[in-house]
Amino acid sequence: MTSVQAPPSDLVRLERLVAAVSSLRQQVAQRIVGQDAVVDGILTALLSGGHALLIGVPGLAKTLMVQTVSEALQLSFNRVQFTPDLMPGDITGTEIIEEDLTTGKRAFRFVPGPIFANVVLADEINRTPPKTQAALLQAMQEHTVTAAGTTYRLPDPFFVLATQNPIEQEGTYPLPEAQLDRFMLELRVAYPTRDEEEAIVEQTTGRRSVQLAPVLDAKAMLDAQELVRRIPVSKGLIRAAVLLARMTRPTDTDAPALVKEYVDWGAGPRASQYLVLGAKARAAMAGRPMADLEDVKAVALAVLRHRVVTNFAAEAANRSGEDVVSELVAMRRWSDVA
Repeated sequence: MTSVQAPPSDLVRLERLVAAVSSLRQQVAQRIVGQDAVVDGILTALLSGGHALLIGVPGLAKTLMVQTVSEALQLSFNRVQFTPDLMPGDITGTEIIEEDLTTGKRAFRFVPGPIFANVVLADEINRTPPKTQAALLQAMQEHTVTAAGTTYRLPDPFFVLATQNPIEQEGTYPLPEAQLDRFMLELRVAYPTRDEEEAIVEQTTGRRSVQLAPVLDAKAMLDAQELVRRIPVSKGLIRAAVLLARMTRPTDTDAPALVKEYVDWGAGPRASQYLVLGAKARAAMAGRPMADLEDVKAVALAVLRHRVVTNFAAEAANRSGEDVVSELVAMRRWSDVA
């Protein structure tokens, strides 16, 4: 008689996920020195099934970081270099005419673009006009592409990891709010410390070559995403996350005075969803079977800062959206409802 093996419990799966995350960090650390918070942010987005926008000045290994994470995950990877002359079809794909040599008949055939990959690096995403940026909207939300009236499913899992240079404005196009809202997290890539920079120079000016060992494949990543969604959260935590998101909206009764003074538009319902999903992912990465308020606080700034549109009063007072969100997260008003 053959025995039927029982599926592993969620706790066992959680232990496996923690081990996988630890291995991923070790693999990435072979090429990327420091930037632990950014790497954890990328992993949080991936485990949540979301997209991430990396913002930092040139030379901080944003592109290498995305490539390294993709290689360590054993997922298909495509890089799109965004330029002013890039067209939507260069991303999504296009139809070509093919002729059957035996019959002479001609027919259209869809040739998939680089968007058809598990991980798509949108490098310098703000260097292309909004018309081309809009080619990502359907893909990022519905995980599909429509061309010539036919809808094509993108591979699962599917992530867009974009980079942006915040200091060079010539030849750039600001990302529309609809585009920004589709990114779960905005991650800021900072300069390395002196010790980290010395290690970077030592590693990259010699003959050292690093080969990464894949940790998770596509199926394992989908299983991990499903496990993250199974992480329980309390009703109080959901109330706290929703209240925090609503506090960013100047027309809402829950908005504090600084939001009414400095904010034109606040975060939408996607922010509430991502606050909870991000909290679940952080809990899972730490091996905890339930998310708590500290997990929400850990992702709140990255979830909210690119969704808050400040006004002229904020500009005159030298207050950014990040400043406003930081003050909101520090308030006890929303956390006390958890």
